[in-house]
Amino acid sequence: MKLKLPDGLSIYYEHHFIDESKYTLVFLNGLSQSTLSWFPIVQVLKNQFNIVLIDSIFQGQSDQKGEYRSFEQHAADVNKILEKIDAKRIVPIGISYGGAIAMRLLTNYPKKIEKSILLSTFAHRTPYFDFIGTSWRRALLVGGYELMLDVMLPAVLGQDYFFNPLIPIQEIQNARLSNKISSESLMKLMDATENSGDYRKKLENITIEVKVIHGAQDILTTPQMGQNIVDAIPKASFKLLPQKGHTLNLEAIPELIMEIESFLKI
Repeated sequence: MKLKLPDGLSIYYEHHFIDESKYTLVFLNGLSQSTLSWFPIVQVLKNQFNIVLIDSIFQGQSDQKGEYRSFEQHAADVNKILEKIDAKRIVPIGISYGGAIAMRLLTNYPKKIEKSILLSTFAHRTPYFDFIGTSWRRALLVGGYELMLDVMLPAVLGQDYFFNPLIPIQEIQNARLSNKISSESLMKLMDATENSGDYRKKLENITIEVKVIHGAQDILTTPQMGQNIVDAIPKASFKLLPQKGHTLNLEAIPELIMEIESFLKI
C-alpha cells in the first residue's frame, strides 16, 4: 500500500493486522535496506503480533524524488502511516538508520507507543563513524552502488559472518543490487546522517521501556555507541550479541526473534 504524504510524495508500507489487543511492531529499515530485509523475522512473528513494514522515502518502493529528509521528517512520515491505520500498542523496531528514525518517533510522537527496540543504531556520530560514511560516499560517486557495497560489507557484517555466512556474500550483494536504489537516493539518505546532531539529550525524555541491541563485532555503530543510548534513556536496557556485527536482521535472526518475544513477554 502507498500513502500520499502532505508534500505529495508517496510512501510504501505493509500492514498485517491480527487484533488491536496485540502489539503493533513497526519495522524501520537500515540505510540501503527495504521491507524485504525483515522477511525471515516477520514470518515467525506475524502470527503473534500486528506488523507494519515501511520503506522510508528514497528506499524500496517509496518515492525516490524530492529533497533529502532529516530523521525528524522521516519520523513524521512514519507517524502519518500509524495515524492512517489507527495503530495501537506501537513498538518501533529500527535498525541503524531506521533506529535513528525510531528515536525521533519516540520523542516527537510518543502517543500509543508502549515499548521500543533499537538495533545497531546511533544517537551521535564519532570521527570513525563519519570516516566510514565518507568512504561509502566516495565509493558511490566513483563506482555507484555496486562499488559502495564492496566497501560497505566489511563494516556492516561481523568478521565471523565471512567465515560462516548464513547467506553467501555474493547473494547478499545481488539481493541489495536488485533493490535498484539509485545513487542519488542513497546520497540523500546519507545526507540525513551527515546533518544529524547529537541526539542523546533528547533521549532523556523517553519514559517507556527500550531495549538496545548491538553486535559485539559492530565496528560502525559500536557497542559503546549503543551503551551511550542506554545511558541516556531512563528505562533502557542493553543486550550485546557475541560474534555478531552490524546487520543483525541478517546475522542474528534467531537471536532477534527470541529477544523480541522475551521483551514483549510472549
